[in-house]
Amino acid sequence: MMSFRSLLRSQRSLSLRPSKKFLALHSSCSCYSASAAAIEAERTIREGPRHDWSKDDIKSIYDSPVLDLLFHGAQVHRHAHNFREVQQCTLLSIKTGGCSEDCSYCPQSSRYDTGVKGQKLMTKDAVMQAAQKAKEAGSTRFCMGAAWRDTIGRKTNFNQILEYVKDIRDMGMEVCCTLGMLEKHQAIELKKAGLTAYNHNLDTSREFYSKIITTRSYDERLETLKHVREAGINVCSGGIIGLGEAEEDRVGLLHTLATLPTHPESVPINALLAVKGTPLQDQKLKYGR
Repeated sequence: MMSFRSLLRSQRSLSLRPSKKFLALHSSCSCYSASAAAIEAERTIREGPRHDWSKDDIKSIYDSPVLDLLFHGAQVHRHAHNFREVQQCTLLSIKTGGCSEDCSYCPQSSRYDTGVKGQKLMTKDAVMQAAQKAKEAGSTRFCMGAAWRDTIGRKTNFNQILEYVKDIRDMGMEVCCTLGMLEKHQAIELKKAGLTAYNHNLDTSREFYSKIITTRSYDERLETLKHVREAGINVCSGGIIGLGEAEEDRVGLLHTLATLPTHPESVPINALLAVKGTPLQDQKLKYGR
């Protein structure tokens, strides 16, 4: 039988001789490097937003492990927002179809046979009833969209929309619009009417853009965002994935948004819903990287 003293000597001997496997594991753990998502999240929480991003910076975050992106994205979100709150919004198409644009994904374009017919602007009574119903259902923001390239030459319709904005604000709701391109004076008028936010998506990267849309330029979209921002209206601008773009196009879109003088308050990222009759009707959304 082993004595108590021998047992102690044996334990001391074992404790002083770590195995090679343990040393190798310890060495690999000590060399672990944090992902770009972790590093930038920590910096953002410490120093605030930055606007001097390079595409390589953004690509390194894009390539971070998905669970790192989820975890550290949530950390930044909790730092900037009340994570227990979600705003409920209602979107209404107040003028559907008949758009002169050639956006390859859009069933509302008059250039494609999608079964969507051009309609006139909804009446004030119909819009207000929809807004009241949305408020009763718990929405605090009411968004109105019109299928137009722009509102130039639509003075009557534009003035009607200004009335809609004023009356919905009087109901105690925030108001958002997406009406196509805006001129500077129109953005100012919408601000005076009480508009909270304006949506105008960039859709994709500058490099891929012409493969999706030819009837307005990327710079024209950026000019509308500039008019909206200078008028003091919150900016809502994002894009669509699944258009056939490459990863560098997704990075390019994020780079454009991240280097704007003031970041958009909202960045919607949509997944393509391929509609029969559009040029992208057979486009399949590719998941993963």
